[in-house]
This record gives sequence, C-alpha cells and structure tokens, in this order.
Amino acid sequence: MKKFILASLILALFFVSCGTKRSSTVKHPAGKTSSSSSSSSSGNRGTSMSGLAYIDRYKGIAIEEMNKYGIPASIKLAQAILESGNGNSYLATNANNHFGIKCGGSWSGRSVNRPDDTANDCFRVYNDPEQSFRDHSQFLLRKRYEKLFTLRKDDYKGWARGLKAAGYATNPRYPELLIDLIERYDLQQYDRAEQPAEAIARVEKVEEVIEIKKEVEPEVPVEEIKKPVVMKIYEVKIGDTLSAIARQNNVSVEDIKQWNGLSVDNVYQGQLLVVSK
Repeated sequence: MKKFILASLILALFFVSCGTKRSSTVKHPAGKTSSSSSSSSSGNRGTSMSGLAYIDRYKGIAIEEMNKYGIPASIKLAQAILESGNGNSYLATNANNHFGIKCGGSWSGRSVNRPDDTANDCFRVYNDPEQSFRDHSQFLLRKRYEKLFTLRKDDYKGWARGLKAAGYATNPRYPELLIDLIERYDLQQYDRAEQPAEAIARVEKVEEVIEIKKEVEPEVPVEEIKKPVVMKIYEVKIGDTLSAIARQNNVSVEDIKQWNGLSVDNVYQGQLLVVSK
C-alpha cells in the first residue's frame, strides 16, 4: 500500500513540475523579462572567477551524488558555494568541510575545534572535499528530509523551498537565495530529468537507506550534527551600493564579495546578498 501511495505521489509531482517548468520568467538586472526553460542560461551576471572555478571543480561529484540519491546537483553546488564561501572558508580550506557538518552522530574520523555555538565546537575533518559532498548527502538521508526525495531531481525550486520548510535554514529568504545563485550561475544545466519509473525506483532505494540508518546510527538530534543555516540575507534596494550595504551590516565589502561570489562592486535592485556568516 505504501509503495502505491508513493508511486501516485511521484506521478502527480512529475506531471505538475513538467507543467510549471515549461514557461518561467526570469527578471534581469536591467528590468527586462524573458521567457526561459529550466535549461536556459541566465548569463554570467554577478558571477566571479572564484565561483566559476569552484563550480567547475565540484560539479562532477555533485552530479554523481544526484544520480545516486536524487539531490539536484544545482542545489548541492549552491549550498556548497554559500556555506564554504566558494571553498574559501576556514573549514573548507583546513578541514575539507564544505557544509559545516559537526562531529555528532556516528562520526569517528578526524575533527577540528572551532568557535560556533560554543567556543569549542567539534567539526568533521574529511580526507578530501569529495568526501564532504558525499557526507552532505548522508546528512540529508534522514526522516526530516525524506519528503524532498519524492521531488524530481531537476526540481531545484521545490528542493530550495523544501529545505527551508524542513528546517535546514531559518532565514525566510533562504530558498530565494539558493534559486538566485542557481540561476545566476546556470547551475540547473547539471540537473537531469528522470522518467516516473526511474523516480519510483530511486525513492524506494532512498527509503531503504533512511530506514537502515535509523537502525544502525545513534539517535542524535539533527541540530547536533548540523545547525540550521542562519545567515542574514539582504535584498538590494534602489540607490544601494556595496559599500553602503557593508557599512550598514558592519562587515567589509570584501566579505560580502567573497560570501556571494562577486568579482565587481556593482549590485542591482532585488539582488539577494548574504551579509553575515
């Protein structure tokens, strides 16, 4: 009975998402609008070589994990860009930790202590960044996020909103920030559509993994392994400059540029910027 309900849900989502993806509208900085599909490019507005190089380096592992479990490659890359500052954060450079995952749960590997919720929080140290990307998938493979895996693996908007609804982040603008990053860097080009039968088989596999993890892993609150993303997000208004936004939020222009993968000081109305870590 459970499999029948699951199959019905996936089929419904498949046809709904197909209908909504055919005609979306992208608003560009100049105020013009244009019709686009999920595979169309929004150009390189607001991108940086640091961000582009980061994407080129890790798109392979993001696609590999998407094909295993159904987490859109665009979502994984956008989250990694945000949480590691294009791979420039302390945890990314010194611990290969690109998602800020802590030592809780069944972790028995190396660790590093850094101030976070407390002065001496324990974070996981990975052998290489790819291990961090795989562990991020394992973090999501739990009951709290289970419903997300019934979404199509090219439904990045559904995933962005679902992550916020499931408690991955506390800022109400988190979904929009992910979507903005994905469309700015054209990350949706790495997502892959799937047929309903493929989706059903994938979701059944994911359910099995989640159930096995429940049995073999210690019962630990999700927040002890990874706290919700709490970054402050600012929407650019008419007349704003990057330096004025930086002063208003008591950070440097260079901080904002690094956190958002910007190579220039230009901003545009409606742009979403991370202004705290």
